[in-house]
Amino acid sequence: MSESPSSVLSPSQSAPARSSARQWLLGLSLVLIAFNLRPVFGSLSVLLPEVMQATGLSPAGASLLTTLPLLCLGLFAVPAPALARRFGAERVLLGALLLICVGTLLRGTGHLPVLFASSALAGAGIAVGNVLLPGLVKRDFPTRAAMMTGLYTLAVCAGASSSTAFTVPLERHVFHGSWALTLAAWALPAALVLVLWAPQALAAASTRGTVHVRAGSLWHDKLAWQITLFMGLQSALAYIALGWLAPILRERGLDGAMAGYVAGVSILVQLVTCLVMPSLAARCRDQRALAVGVAVITLVSMLALIFAPLGGRWFWAVLLGLGQGGSFALALSLIVLRSPDAPVTAQLSAMAQGVGYILAATGPLLAGLLRGWTGSFRSSAVLLVAYSLVLIWAGWGAGRKLLVQPRHGA
Repeated sequence: MSESPSSVLSPSQSAPARSSARQWLLGLSLVLIAFNLRPVFGSLSVLLPEVMQATGLSPAGASLLTTLPLLCLGLFAVPAPALARRFGAERVLLGALLLICVGTLLRGTGHLPVLFASSALAGAGIAVGNVLLPGLVKRDFPTRAAMMTGLYTLAVCAGASSSTAFTVPLERHVFHGSWALTLAAWALPAALVLVLWAPQALAAASTRGTVHVRAGSLWHDKLAWQITLFMGLQSALAYIALGWLAPILRERGLDGAMAGYVAGVSILVQLVTCLVMPSLAARCRDQRALAVGVAVITLVSMLALIFAPLGGRWFWAVLLGLGQGGSFALALSLIVLRSPDAPVTAQLSAMAQGVGYILAATGPLLAGLLRGWTGSFRSSAVLLVAYSLVLIWAGWGAGRKLLVQPRHGA
């Protein structure tokens, strides 16, 4: 789940005042687009055992398959702002939605090479959507930005939770055991929104490039790297849970549908701390205690879901959702709190998102490789502890009441 610098869309690019009906349609469209930014991840994770059995995919290959869309989030986030300035944010978002729809639909072929290619295609579309949606919300709903941000976050969580909770029941009761058709079915929500969004996007005037003040380089700033590490490592833990929590619970003996429900509840609970954490962080003198707290909560709950008795799975799932939702919201808040002005905020956000998601891609990849090497997800505990220790260090540094210092001329 990813925010982007609001400077992708400058105030001068704001569209003329829309009628109330058009504004409602726009708001509904953006929320529905947000819903489609996570089902590609969750739907695959809960059906991974079926995919591996049907295709002969190795554990290492499964790790690569679950990691590929996440890696795309970092790689394709970089050109999104430039594309929006060149072609218009609405049209680029339309293209991104088309990639998500086509990539998801192609998974229905059931062929392994196509599954990899389609996952990358959908991941590229999701990356662009991650970047552009928050900017459109801030541009077109300046007086309702907080409300729309809450609805946007709710939709992202709902898409992730729905895909983890309902994919197995769909596979069993609607598609009669066809994992390929079940994965492809998640293209339907994207297709419906595509029909809704296309007329609005094509009617929108192309945005022209604007002159942006160069913020300077942050690559040599220690605080910027601590924020980037906090963003990337909390995302790594989040995508380990999104990609592997259901298989972990299935390995421990839970039914596939129940494992999906537990993972879905954990994702849905993230909404609570996503809504509360930004205002809480802004009121604190610094954010060090918050950063350490959410990191510890996340680690303890993930370890409990691997080792603790399954009778407490709902408690640990809720706790995991609170910790991961708080970590994500705090990472976004730190980008704003540690920047002296808007151009630096954009620079820091781009750095944290691009590098952070590439770093995050190592999480589910290594977790899957460890599972293949050792034959058990219990080995992932070492990885979780290692990531969490660095996350705590980065959060303690990023939580200090300081500002990043761009280096001009770098």
